[in-house]
Amino acid sequence: MSLLQKELSDVVMTPSGLRSKRLPVAVNLVIAVAAIVVAAALVLGLSIGGWPLVAVVAGILYLVGLFVAATRVEGRRSARNKIMQALIYAACILAVLPLASVVWTLISKGAGRLDGNFFGSSMNNIGARDPLGGAYHAIIGTLEQVGLATLMAVPLGVLGAIYLVEYGRGRFALTVRFFVDVMTGIPSIVAGLFILAFWVLIVSPWFNNGTPRFSGFAASLALTVLMLPTIVRSTEEMLRLVPGPLREGAYALGVPQWKTILKIVLPTALPGIVTGVMLAVARAAGETAPVLLVAGGAAAINFDPFAGNQSSLALFVYQQAGDASRYAPDRAWTAALTLVALVLILTIAAKLLARRNRLS
Repeated sequence: MSLLQKELSDVVMTPSGLRSKRLPVAVNLVIAVAAIVVAAALVLGLSIGGWPLVAVVAGILYLVGLFVAATRVEGRRSARNKIMQALIYAACILAVLPLASVVWTLISKGAGRLDGNFFGSSMNNIGARDPLGGAYHAIIGTLEQVGLATLMAVPLGVLGAIYLVEYGRGRFALTVRFFVDVMTGIPSIVAGLFILAFWVLIVSPWFNNGTPRFSGFAASLALTVLMLPTIVRSTEEMLRLVPGPLREGAYALGVPQWKTILKIVLPTALPGIVTGVMLAVARAAGETAPVLLVAGGAAAINFDPFAGNQSSLALFVYQQAGDASRYAPDRAWTAALTLVALVLILTIAAKLLARRNRLS
């Protein structure tokens, strides 16, 4: 009874009925301001740190003050709830701050070269003292390489996930799942070396009079190796989330298993599958090592992904960031902003397409 009486003591009668006591919002603001002032006086006054330490100390003082005030007004139980709520909000803010900082840095430093010359010209015949030059060749290379890799990786990845979920049993399925997990953490440089040793040095000479050939298609093969495990694992998890009664209802109506997968399971899991595919696309678009190893990079425009060196936006950023020209950093920042915007546009388009085709 004592616990019940304690809880009832935190409740007051009002004309509208029962309502628990609430800590006013103004008190929260006063506690926050006081915590910041005290923390700044302690840290800056004693010269023991800068503003980051002030923020940490102010956060601790705010939590202590909030707990004391909430305990006196709302009770200990509600005070603990407010502390946990404040910690969750703080964790959310700490998680968003780096992302917001990256976005702000990209926009502020990359907006300087957002002009027609950057998107309509390449770096061919551009010297160190030339302020012009753009990433048109790198944009074309990224679109072709990632597009070819997506065309190869998505069908293979989705079919592999369907096998693991719907058909896979026994040791072979366990072996496939094990190697998919291992490939998920494979470094991109290893994928590039594999394609270099297999495709560029062994296979490509068959089509080039015995001479090895760099190409954008070789980079697409390396990106396919990197995309496959991500697509398989994400698609597998999405297929497992499809409710069993959907399958059982289709089987009860005499629908074959392959048609059930095609008409029921895949449309239901499509939004999650698209999310996994776009994560793989984003990783592929940002890879530099495979393109550098097997595509070689080029300053001129090359529309043919099957012959000749080809660049990409990630490789362009890497090269410009290390260039000695005073105009190179601006090109690097703008190319990085372009790469992020390109992935964002593709993700939004894929999400809209998946929502339109979602099984209702």
